Order: sequence, then structure tokens, then C-alpha cells
Amino acid sequence: MGAKGLEHYLDNSATTAVSKAAADKAYAVMTTTFGNPSSLHSKGMEAEHELTAARKSVASCLHVSQEEITFTSGGTEANNLALFGAAYASKRVRSKIIISAVEHSSVLEAGKQLENEGFTVARILPRSDGVIHPEDVAAETDAATALVSVMLVNNETGAVMPVGEIFSAVKAKNSQTLCHTDAVQAFGKLEIKARALGADLLSVSGHKVHAPKGVGALYVRRGVRLVPRQYGGEQEKRLRPGTENLPAIAALGVACGEFDIAGNRVTAERLNRYARERLSAIDGVTVNSPDNALPYVLNISAGRVRSETMLHFLEERDIFVSSGSACAKGKPSHVLSALGLSRERADSALRLSFCKTNTEADIDALCEGIRQGLRVLAHR
Repeated sequence: MGAKGLEHYLDNSATTAVSKAAADKAYAVMTTTFGNPSSLHSKGMEAEHELTAARKSVASCLHVSQEEITFTSGGTEANNLALFGAAYASKRVRSKIIISAVEHSSVLEAGKQLENEGFTVARILPRSDGVIHPEDVAAETDAATALVSVMLVNNETGAVMPVGEIFSAVKAKNSQTLCHTDAVQAFGKLEIKARALGADLLSVSGHKVHAPKGVGALYVRRGVRLVPRQYGGEQEKRLRPGTENLPAIAALGVACGEFDIAGNRVTAERLNRYARERLSAIDGVTVNSPDNALPYVLNISAGRVRSETMLHFLEERDIFVSSGSACAKGKPSHVLSALGLSRERADSALRLSFCKTNTEADIDALCEGIRQGLRVLAHR
């Protein structure tokens, strides 16, 4: 059992702790600059200033203009707005959507719904290296393709997709096809230049980068037309109307200002190497993440013990990991299935995900917990 009160949180791809500066900003906006940004009086102008500052902060991290940032309630809404908005905007002339088979559920489920509505949806499988290859996407792209959506970093394995090369290949086949990337797991961890990637649309989320839950953003390249998913006001250029969640938005702006991509990457790489070494020494543990995965995510399989069983065994010892995407709530991983892993290996998979505050002590506790779990649980 872990020391009383000492937690080892290794589930940062599911959500992160809100930073003190971001929390302080949210509180200040809720209690001081609490006006409606759309109001014309001084309190509204104060709030509008906070909104603009946050928009500039997010835009700066993506190397785009602030006018190209639309705030949403999170990554799921941003992904849905991108897919449905682009599909509906072009359905009279193009009705094919291409997505990868290892996308977040918010993209996969949107794809299913578009298919139900008469769109053609092609799903591209990763190759044995866990990556979506440009030539496979390009082969599916044709004159009818309205949108291609490929995530930048996979949320379960950490695999980094060659999105820039994919989008370049797509545009070479059909320059009218819009390109979207779910950058939720890459935001704050990779240097992202939306235009250099060739992205027309790009989604990010706040609670993965030490901002509160309930806030995200969609980059919409200037000139791209989307059909809104909701109606009712002038906010966010009428693309996402409704009074903005200003405390969370302002906190996201502050969190973006705290990014230290290079410095935090050094920490993540050190922890990832240490974890791979320690875990690989445990009989029955296999690493599922590719060698070139983003170091913040490490997917493993732990012997013949089912993921949920091991997860709760670790939780009793104040060690917190995931059995996959948090949004799947324990369902079998479509990502590991798409990679061709055996059922036994997929059923015992655990996802570890690091942030800047993690240490080797967290990994030591995890390894000891897994060793105990394999001894105790494997024979039940």
C-alpha cells in the first residue's frame, strides 16, 4: 500500500490537475471580471478583454491569428463542429469523409452518424508500426472527398501521425478537400504550427493542459466555411453561439502561457525511458506503444490480468492509471484492435501518461504495484 496521502497519478491523458495560475485566473474572472463579454458597459468590456487575451494566447500556441480561434466546450465539441460543419458545408458537391480507424470516439461516432445520413465514410487502418501512412490516405482521396480527419497524437498509444505529410498528399489529390486534425493529445507537448501542417481545422482541449474541464478550441483557417451545429447569438462569429464560459476560457489562456514544450519534453523522455526499462524487467509485461511514440504516453499489457482488475488493484495502492481512453469507460480498445494485438494482450492493456510533475517515484510505485498484482491476481 502506498504511503498514506501520497498519490501516484499517471493518467494525465485523461485529465490533468489545474495549475494554480489557471485556477486563480478562473476564480478572479468568476468573482471580479464577471461581466458578459457581449455587454456594452464597462464590466462587459473588462470581460471582453479577458476573452481577447485568452484567444490571443491559444492562437499564439498554434501560430495562427486570433480571428481563426473559436472557443468550444472541449475537444469533443471541437471535433464534432469540424466534422459535421465541414460535411454539411460541402454535401452538395462532395460527400465522402476519410478518417483513421484509431481516432478518438468523438471523431469515430461523428463518422458513424454522417454515414447514417448518407455520407460515405472511409476508415484507414494503421500499419504494423501503429501509424497512419500518407499513401494509404491519398489512395482513398478522390474528387468526392469533402474532409480528411487524422489525429496528430494517438490518445492510447502516443503514436505520432505524419499529419503534415498526410495532408500534403491529400491536397495533391484534391485541393478542395478540407483537412482536420484532432491535436488534443499533442497540444502543449509538441510545437504545433497549424498552417505548416496544412491543417484547415484543428481541435484542442483545456483539461489536458492544466486548464479546467469544459473548455476547448477549434482552429478554423481563414476562408473555410463550416455550418454551425447550434444557433442563437453572435458569439464566436456565430459559429458557436451562446455566452462564453469565460472563467474556463481565461484559465485556458493562462495555461497556454505556461507551456514549456522543450523543457517538459526532456522530463517526459526521461520518465518514459525509466518506465520502459523498469516495466520490461517485469515478467509478463509487454510495451504496446511504438518506440517513436510521444514520450508522454506509454501503453503496456500486464500479463493475463484484465485491465480493469489491475486498474482497481493499483487504485487501492493510490496509483492511478487508465485502461485506455477515458471516454471508452472500460470498453475494449478499438485502437489496440486496429493494431492487430491479440485479445489477451488488448484485454490486459494499461495506459500510463505523464506530466511535468511526475517523478521516478511514481513509476517505482507503479512497478511494485504491477508486480504485486501479477502475483495476487493472476491465479484467481
